[in-house]
Amino acid sequence: MTALTTPARPGHGTGLRPLPWRRMAWVTWRQHRIALAGVAALLGALALYLWFTGLQIHRDWTAAVACHPASSGACGALVGYFISDWQPAQMIAVVLQAVPALIGAFIGAPVLAREMETGTFRYAWTQGFGRSRWTLAKLVPLAVVMAAAAGAFSVLSSWYYQPFLAGRPSFGGSPVPLDAAVFDLRGVAFAAWTLAAFAIGALAGMLIRRVVPAIAATLAAYTGLALAAGLYLREHYMTPLLVKNANAPGSAWILSQQWYAKGGQPVSQSVLGQVLQQGAPQLGGGKGGIPQQDPTVNQYLVQHGYTLWTTYQPGSRFWPFQWIEGGWLLALSVLLIAATVWLVRRRAA
Repeated sequence: MTALTTPARPGHGTGLRPLPWRRMAWVTWRQHRIALAGVAALLGALALYLWFTGLQIHRDWTAAVACHPASSGACGALVGYFISDWQPAQMIAVVLQAVPALIGAFIGAPVLAREMETGTFRYAWTQGFGRSRWTLAKLVPLAVVMAAAAGAFSVLSSWYYQPFLAGRPSFGGSPVPLDAAVFDLRGVAFAAWTLAAFAIGALAGMLIRRVVPAIAATLAAYTGLALAAGLYLREHYMTPLLVKNANAPGSAWILSQQWYAKGGQPVSQSVLGQVLQQGAPQLGGGKGGIPQQDPTVNQYLVQHGYTLWTTYQPGSRFWPFQWIEGGWLLALSVLLIAATVWLVRRRAA
Protein backbone atom coordinates (compact mmCIF):
# COMPACT_ATOMS: atom_id res chain seq x y z
CA MET A 1 0.00 0.00 0.00
CA THR A 2 1.38 3.37 -1.04
CA ALA A 3 0.96 6.53 0.99
CA LEU A 4 0.03 9.58 -1.00
CA THR A 5 1.19 13.03 0.03
CA THR A 6 -0.56 16.20 -0.91
CA PRO A 7 1.58 19.26 -1.32
CA ALA A 8 0.63 22.20 0.83
CA ARG A 9 -1.31 24.89 -0.91
CA PRO A 10 0.67 28.01 -1.56
CA GLY A 11 -0.21 30.88 0.72
CA HIS A 12 -1.41 28.65 3.58
CA GLY A 13 1.60 28.43 5.88
CA THR A 14 1.60 26.71 9.20
CA GLY A 15 3.21 29.61 11.12
CA LEU A 16 1.40 31.82 13.59
CA ARG A 17 -0.35 34.84 12.22
CA PRO A 18 1.23 38.09 13.48
CA LEU A 19 -0.71 39.66 16.31
CA PRO A 20 -2.18 43.09 15.57
CA TRP A 21 -0.60 46.12 17.18
CA ARG A 22 -3.72 46.89 19.20
CA ARG A 23 -3.45 43.52 20.98
CA MET A 24 0.12 44.26 22.03
CA ALA A 25 -0.89 47.76 23.12
CA TRP A 26 -3.54 46.16 25.33
CA VAL A 27 -0.91 43.81 26.81
CA THR A 28 1.39 46.78 27.49
CA TRP A 29 -1.44 48.56 29.27
CA ARG A 30 -2.24 45.48 31.37
CA GLN A 31 1.39 45.03 32.36
CA HIS A 32 2.08 48.66 33.28
CA ARG A 33 -1.27 50.03 34.42
CA ILE A 34 -0.17 50.12 38.07
CA ALA A 35 2.99 52.07 37.19
CA LEU A 36 0.98 54.44 35.01
CA ALA A 37 -1.47 54.94 37.86
CA GLY A 38 1.47 55.83 40.10
CA VAL A 39 2.67 58.46 37.61
CA ALA A 40 -0.85 59.84 37.37
CA ALA A 41 -1.06 60.04 41.16
CA LEU A 42 2.33 61.80 41.43
CA LEU A 43 1.62 64.34 38.70
CA GLY A 44 -1.94 64.79 39.96
CA ALA A 45 -0.80 65.57 43.49
CA LEU A 46 1.82 68.02 42.23
CA ALA A 47 -0.71 69.60 39.87
CA LEU A 48 -3.19 70.15 42.70
CA TYR A 49 -0.49 71.80 44.79
CA LEU A 50 0.59 74.05 41.92
CA TRP A 51 -3.00 74.97 41.09
CA PHE A 52 -4.24 75.90 44.56
CA THR A 53 -0.99 77.54 45.65
CA GLY A 54 -0.65 79.29 42.29
CA LEU A 55 -4.10 80.83 42.64
CA GLN A 56 -3.06 82.46 45.91
CA ILE A 57 0.30 83.55 44.51
CA HIS A 58 -1.34 85.16 41.47
CA ARG A 59 -3.94 86.86 43.65
CA ASP A 60 -1.34 88.43 45.95
CA TRP A 61 0.95 89.31 43.05
CA THR A 62 -1.88 91.05 41.17
CA ALA A 63 -2.77 93.06 44.27
CA ALA A 64 0.85 94.13 44.79
CA VAL A 65 1.36 95.11 41.14
CA ALA A 66 -1.90 97.06 41.01
CA CYS A 67 -1.04 99.08 44.13
CA HIS A 68 -0.31 102.77 43.45
CA PRO A 69 1.73 104.74 44.11
CA ALA A 70 4.37 102.02 44.20
CA SER A 71 6.59 104.07 46.50
CA SER A 72 3.97 104.33 49.25
CA GLY A 73 4.28 102.47 52.51
CA ALA A 74 1.14 100.45 51.87
CA CYS A 75 2.44 99.20 48.52
CA GLY A 76 5.82 98.43 50.05
CA ALA A 77 4.08 96.39 52.72
CA LEU A 78 2.18 94.40 50.07
CA VAL A 79 5.44 93.63 48.28
CA GLY A 80 7.06 92.64 51.57
CA TYR A 81 4.20 90.31 52.41
CA PHE A 82 4.40 88.74 48.96
CA ILE A 83 8.13 88.08 49.33
CA SER A 84 7.90 86.68 52.85
CA ASP A 85 4.86 84.53 52.11
CA TRP A 86 5.68 83.13 48.68
CA GLN A 87 9.42 83.20 48.09
CA PRO A 88 9.78 79.76 49.78
CA ALA A 89 7.10 78.46 47.39
CA GLN A 90 9.69 78.60 44.61
CA MET A 91 11.49 75.67 46.24
CA ILE A 92 8.93 73.28 44.74
CA ALA A 93 11.27 73.42 41.72
CA VAL A 94 13.59 71.01 43.56
CA VAL A 95 10.81 68.40 43.62
CA LEU A 96 9.70 69.07 40.05
CA GLN A 97 13.27 68.68 38.77
CA ALA A 98 13.25 65.10 40.06
CA VAL A 99 10.03 64.07 38.26
CA PRO A 100 11.63 63.13 34.88
CA ALA A 101 14.36 61.16 36.67
CA LEU A 102 11.78 59.23 38.69
CA ILE A 103 9.75 58.45 35.58
CA GLY A 104 12.83 57.23 33.76
CA ALA A 105 13.96 55.11 36.70
CA PHE A 106 10.67 53.55 37.79
CA ILE A 107 8.80 53.44 34.46
CA GLY A 108 11.48 53.25 31.78
CA ALA A 109 14.05 51.00 33.44
CA PRO A 110 11.74 48.10 34.42
CA VAL A 111 9.94 47.90 31.05
CA LEU A 112 12.47 45.50 29.54
CA ALA A 113 14.67 44.75 32.56
CA ARG A 114 11.86 42.91 34.34
CA GLU A 115 11.10 40.83 31.26
CA MET A 116 14.77 39.89 30.89
CA GLU A 117 15.29 39.24 34.60
CA THR A 118 12.28 36.93 34.92
CA GLY A 119 12.66 35.32 31.48
CA THR A 120 9.07 36.05 30.42
CA PHE A 121 10.34 37.53 27.16
CA ARG A 122 10.85 33.99 25.84
CA TYR A 123 7.13 33.26 26.15
CA ALA A 124 6.20 36.61 24.64
CA TRP A 125 8.23 35.87 21.51
CA THR A 126 6.31 32.65 20.88
CA GLN A 127 3.03 34.53 20.51
CA GLY A 128 3.47 35.63 16.91
CA PHE A 129 4.97 39.03 17.70
CA GLY A 130 8.56 39.62 16.59
CA ARG A 131 11.27 41.02 18.80
CA SER A 132 11.38 44.45 17.16
CA ARG A 133 7.60 44.84 17.14
CA TRP A 134 7.44 43.61 20.73
CA THR A 135 10.03 46.18 21.84
CA LEU A 136 8.45 49.06 19.96
CA ALA A 137 4.97 48.14 21.17
CA LYS A 138 6.19 48.28 24.75
CA LEU A 139 8.31 51.42 24.52
CA VAL A 140 6.58 53.77 22.07
CA PRO A 141 3.09 53.95 23.70
CA LEU A 142 4.59 54.46 27.16
CA ALA A 143 7.02 57.09 25.85
CA VAL A 144 4.22 59.01 24.12
CA VAL A 145 2.01 58.91 27.21
CA MET A 146 4.83 60.07 29.50
CA ALA A 147 5.84 62.91 27.18
CA ALA A 148 2.24 64.06 26.70
CA ALA A 149 1.58 64.06 30.45
CA ALA A 150 4.78 66.00 31.09
CA GLY A 151 3.90 68.50 28.35
CA ALA A 152 0.51 69.17 29.91
CA PHE A 153 2.10 69.48 33.34
CA SER A 154 4.67 72.01 32.09
CA VAL A 155 1.83 74.36 31.07
CA LEU A 156 0.67 74.46 34.68
CA SER A 157 4.25 74.85 35.92
CA SER A 158 4.82 77.82 33.61
CA TRP A 159 1.67 79.49 34.91
CA TYR A 160 2.71 78.85 38.52
CA TYR A 161 6.10 80.56 38.08
CA GLN A 162 4.81 83.49 36.04
CA PRO A 163 4.78 86.00 38.95
CA PHE A 164 8.35 85.14 39.87
CA LEU A 165 9.52 85.59 36.27
CA ALA A 166 7.61 88.79 35.50
CA GLY A 167 10.70 90.98 35.42
CA ARG A 168 10.23 92.54 38.85
CA PRO A 169 13.27 91.75 41.04
CA SER A 170 11.65 93.72 43.88
CA PHE A 171 9.14 90.90 44.22
CA GLY A 172 11.79 88.47 45.40
CA GLY A 173 11.73 86.26 42.35
CA SER A 174 14.25 85.63 39.61
CA PRO A 175 13.22 87.57 36.50
CA VAL A 176 15.59 85.50 34.36
CA PRO A 177 13.67 83.21 31.97
CA LEU A 178 16.84 81.18 31.35
CA ASP A 179 17.40 80.54 35.06
CA ALA A 180 18.55 76.93 35.38
CA ALA A 181 16.25 76.36 38.36
CA VAL A 182 13.08 76.66 36.27
CA PHE A 183 14.13 76.64 32.59
CA ASP A 184 13.60 72.92 32.08
CA LEU A 185 10.29 72.97 33.97
CA ARG A 186 8.64 75.15 31.34
CA GLY A 187 7.93 75.09 27.62
CA VAL A 188 8.84 71.95 25.68
CA ALA A 189 11.92 71.18 27.79
CA PHE A 190 10.07 69.37 30.57
CA ALA A 191 8.41 66.93 28.15
CA ALA A 192 11.70 66.46 26.29
CA TRP A 193 13.61 65.69 29.50
CA THR A 194 10.91 63.24 30.57
CA LEU A 195 11.11 61.45 27.22
CA ALA A 196 14.91 61.33 27.41
CA ALA A 197 14.77 59.94 30.95
CA PHE A 198 12.38 57.20 29.81
CA ALA A 199 14.65 56.30 26.87
CA ILE A 200 17.71 56.22 29.15
CA GLY A 201 15.85 53.89 31.51
CA ALA A 202 14.78 51.57 28.71
CA LEU A 203 18.33 51.28 27.37
CA ALA A 204 19.77 50.77 30.85
CA GLY A 205 17.23 48.02 31.49
CA MET A 206 18.18 46.23 28.30
CA LEU A 207 21.91 46.58 28.94
CA ILE A 208 21.83 45.45 32.58
CA ARG A 209 18.75 43.14 32.46
CA ARG A 210 18.11 43.54 36.17
CA VAL A 211 15.59 45.96 37.57
CA VAL A 212 17.28 47.44 40.64
CA PRO A 213 20.72 48.04 39.05
CA ALA A 214 18.98 49.47 35.98
CA ILE A 215 17.08 51.94 38.17
CA ALA A 216 20.31 53.08 39.81
CA ALA A 217 22.08 53.40 36.46
CA THR A 218 19.19 55.44 35.05
CA LEU A 219 19.28 57.89 37.94
CA ALA A 220 23.04 58.29 37.62
CA ALA A 221 22.99 58.72 33.83
CA TYR A 222 20.10 61.18 33.90
CA THR A 223 21.72 63.26 36.64
CA GLY A 224 24.97 63.44 34.71
CA LEU A 225 23.20 64.48 31.52
CA ALA A 226 21.10 67.14 33.28
CA LEU A 227 24.16 68.62 35.00
CA ALA A 228 26.14 68.65 31.75
CA ALA A 229 23.31 70.44 29.96
CA GLY A 230 22.74 73.00 32.70
CA LEU A 231 26.38 73.76 33.45
CA TYR A 232 28.08 73.47 30.06
CA LEU A 233 25.81 72.94 27.03
CA ARG A 234 22.92 75.37 27.43
CA GLU A 235 24.98 78.55 27.53
CA HIS A 236 26.44 77.66 24.10
CA TYR A 237 23.15 77.10 22.24
CA MET A 238 23.57 80.55 20.70
CA THR A 239 26.51 82.96 20.65
CA PRO A 240 26.49 85.00 23.87
CA LEU A 241 26.28 88.77 23.74
CA LEU A 242 28.98 91.04 25.14
CA VAL A 243 28.68 94.50 26.66
CA LYS A 244 31.41 96.90 27.76
CA ASN A 245 31.06 98.99 30.90
CA ALA A 246 27.28 98.63 30.84
CA ASN A 247 24.68 96.67 32.69
CA ALA A 248 23.09 93.69 30.96
CA PRO A 249 19.28 93.66 30.73
CA GLY A 250 17.49 92.65 33.92
CA SER A 251 16.17 89.47 32.27
CA ALA A 252 19.61 88.40 31.04
CA TRP A 253 21.41 85.26 32.09
CA ILE A 254 24.86 86.53 33.12
CA LEU A 255 27.51 84.04 32.04
CA SER A 256 30.64 85.88 33.10
CA GLN A 257 31.97 89.27 34.16
CA GLN A 258 35.63 90.18 33.93
CA TRP A 259 37.57 93.40 34.59
CA TYR A 260 40.43 94.29 32.27
CA ALA A 261 43.25 96.79 32.70
CA LYS A 262 44.26 99.37 30.10
CA GLY A 263 46.56 96.94 28.34
CA GLY A 264 43.83 94.38 27.90
CA GLN A 265 45.05 92.10 30.68
CA PRO A 266 42.44 90.50 32.98
CA VAL A 267 42.45 91.78 36.55
CA SER A 268 41.56 89.66 39.56
CA GLN A 269 39.11 90.68 42.26
CA SER A 270 41.89 90.90 44.85
CA VAL A 271 43.84 93.38 42.72
CA LEU A 272 40.74 95.52 42.27
CA GLY A 273 40.15 95.39 46.01
CA GLN A 274 43.67 96.72 46.60
CA VAL A 275 43.03 99.51 44.09
CA LEU A 276 39.93 100.54 46.01
CA GLN A 277 41.68 100.33 49.39
CA GLN A 278 44.43 102.63 48.19
CA GLY A 279 42.37 105.15 46.24
CA ALA A 280 38.83 105.00 47.64
CA PRO A 281 38.60 103.00 50.88
CA GLN A 282 35.19 104.51 51.55
CA LEU A 283 33.78 102.42 48.68
CA GLY A 284 34.30 99.24 50.66
CA GLY A 285 37.10 97.46 48.85
CA GLY A 286 38.09 94.99 51.59
CA LYS A 287 39.62 91.57 51.81
CA GLY A 288 36.63 90.01 50.06
CA GLY A 289 37.30 91.98 46.87
CA ILE A 290 35.07 94.66 45.35
CA PRO A 291 31.36 94.93 46.14
CA GLN A 292 29.35 93.27 43.40
CA GLN A 293 26.92 95.29 41.25
CA ASP A 294 27.80 98.55 43.00
CA PRO A 295 27.42 101.43 40.48
CA THR A 296 29.72 103.73 42.48
CA VAL A 297 32.51 101.17 42.55
CA ASN A 298 32.10 100.42 38.85
CA GLN A 299 32.16 104.11 38.00
CA TYR A 300 35.33 104.64 40.02
CA LEU A 301 37.13 101.74 38.33
CA VAL A 302 36.05 102.84 34.84
CA GLN A 303 37.31 106.35 35.54
CA HIS A 304 40.71 104.86 36.46
CA GLY A 305 41.11 102.95 33.23
CA TYR A 306 39.53 99.59 34.02
CA THR A 307 36.97 97.99 31.71
CA LEU A 308 34.21 95.57 32.70
CA TRP A 309 33.17 93.02 30.07
CA THR A 310 29.90 91.19 30.66
CA THR A 311 28.94 88.08 28.71
CA TYR A 312 25.28 87.13 28.81
CA GLN A 313 22.37 85.39 27.11
CA PRO A 314 19.32 87.67 26.76
CA GLY A 315 16.01 86.53 28.18
CA SER A 316 14.40 86.99 24.76
CA ARG A 317 16.14 83.76 23.67
CA PHE A 318 13.95 81.65 25.95
CA TRP A 319 11.95 79.99 23.17
CA PRO A 320 14.90 79.44 20.79
CA PHE A 321 16.72 77.78 23.69
CA GLN A 322 13.62 75.71 24.45
CA TRP A 323 13.39 74.42 20.88
CA ILE A 324 17.12 73.74 20.67
CA GLU A 325 17.11 71.76 23.90
CA GLY A 326 13.88 69.97 23.03
CA GLY A 327 15.26 69.10 19.60
CA TRP A 328 18.49 67.49 20.71
CA LEU A 329 16.75 65.66 23.55
CA LEU A 330 14.18 64.28 21.09
CA ALA A 331 16.96 63.15 18.75
CA LEU A 332 18.79 61.56 21.68
CA SER A 333 15.62 59.75 22.79
CA VAL A 334 15.01 58.34 19.31
CA LEU A 335 18.64 57.20 19.14
CA LEU A 336 18.44 55.51 22.55
CA ILE A 337 15.20 53.71 21.69
CA ALA A 338 16.70 52.58 18.35
CA ALA A 339 19.75 51.28 20.24
CA THR A 340 17.43 49.43 22.62
CA VAL A 341 15.62 47.75 19.71
CA TRP A 342 18.96 46.78 18.19
CA LEU A 343 20.09 45.25 21.47
CA VAL A 344 16.88 43.24 21.74
CA ARG A 345 17.44 41.83 18.27
CA ARG A 346 21.14 41.11 18.76
CA ARG A 347 21.63 40.24 22.41
CA ALA A 348 18.40 38.76 23.76
CA ALA A 349 18.46 35.51 21.83
